[in-house]
Amino acid sequence: MKKIWFIIYNSTVIPCLYLLIHVTKFLDKKVMRGVKGRKRIFEELILNAASLDKTKKLIWFHSSSLGEFEQAKPIIEELRKDNRINILVTFFSPSGYENSRKYPNADLISYIPFDTYSNAKRFIQIVHPSLAIMMRYDYWPNMVWAMKDLDVPCFIVDATMKNNSMRKFPLIKNFHKVLYRDIVRILTVSEADSDGFKIFGCTEKQLCAVGDTRFDRVYRRSQIAKSKNLIKDELLKGKKIFVAGSTWESDEEVILPAFLTLSKFDKDVILIIAPHEPTLLHLEKIENEFNGKLKTIRFSFLNNYKDERVIIIDSIGILLTLYTYAHAAYVGGSFKQGIHNVLEAAVYEIPVLFGPKIENSQETQQLLKRGGGILIRDKKEAYRQIRTLFSNNSYRESKGKISFAYVQENLGATEKILKEIQKII
Repeated sequence: MKKIWFIIYNSTVIPCLYLLIHVTKFLDKKVMRGVKGRKRIFEELILNAASLDKTKKLIWFHSSSLGEFEQAKPIIEELRKDNRINILVTFFSPSGYENSRKYPNADLISYIPFDTYSNAKRFIQIVHPSLAIMMRYDYWPNMVWAMKDLDVPCFIVDATMKNNSMRKFPLIKNFHKVLYRDIVRILTVSEADSDGFKIFGCTEKQLCAVGDTRFDRVYRRSQIAKSKNLIKDELLKGKKIFVAGSTWESDEEVILPAFLTLSKFDKDVILIIAPHEPTLLHLEKIENEFNGKLKTIRFSFLNNYKDERVIIIDSIGILLTLYTYAHAAYVGGSFKQGIHNVLEAAVYEIPVLFGPKIENSQETQQLLKRGGGILIRDKKEAYRQIRTLFSNNSYRESKGKISFAYVQENLGATEKILKEIQKII
């Protein structure tokens, strides 16, 4: 059956993907960057790999993009303590690659090549990995098959299997049954996910529920963030801070009117809003929402702060640190296509608010179920919930404790994954 799927994939799927990429590159700048970035991939790999100490074992981590790479970092940073190991990091997306080129804990950073069997085999023969770790879901069939043929063990880490996964559709299910046979270990986020993989014929020997490294990652980053001083303490002294993070316009249509109403009744409440895409146009739109109603100031001008009630973040990469100032937080994306990372807020022992689109996030559903998370559907409900949180300290603090307890309960996945890696290398 493997031979049949190999032929179908390489004679049908790969040519269609290749055509799609080379058509859309003229319409999408991100796709174009990915195509250009791969032009000299093998030449650069040969040059860069030549400088590696060949007496060391090389562990290869592959992530689709930045989000999945964040999950890999706790594992990489622990492995980095072993001076007998080299680390290779690859990405599918340009955003992941371009934003991680200077990551200090990797010896090699590259795009993954386009998934033909010849590309996969050439890639592996250049870098000679002792172990490949595919983060979450981005494992390419020809690469998996080439690793099997060249005796390179392959793990899937932080693996999930949703009940409504497309992988369970009849023909696709059979394809994945074949593919998963060549994976040595599938380390899942939960027992339920492990059970989900069993319908593909995955064995007990292959499967192990170890947890989610995102909990370890946000916890470690929160410890570092607490020592930073992004905003002077005296600016926020005596204030109640509501942070809205990674917001889209659909989130702001709900949150901003709710905060405006709240501000009329509570003069000590301050909003810190960090839009997902802080473009000039987006920043100006937020400012216009408050024009003549509340004073605003951009983060880059905070040295000129004069009791403005709204601080608009006009830079990226500081959201996790901003949550350290929050008494409660709203996490964006949940009125659009899917919510962003609620753990980044929950780790600071605060209640987390979000909209209705949370199907993509098991941790958000768990927060809601336990009571640390609060779901809002419209601006009136948002106002009621925020006002209750800021007028009832014991209620707010109890929800915050639930949030943090959930994070604490799920720490330790990194250590379990390291034990599985050590069995191989």
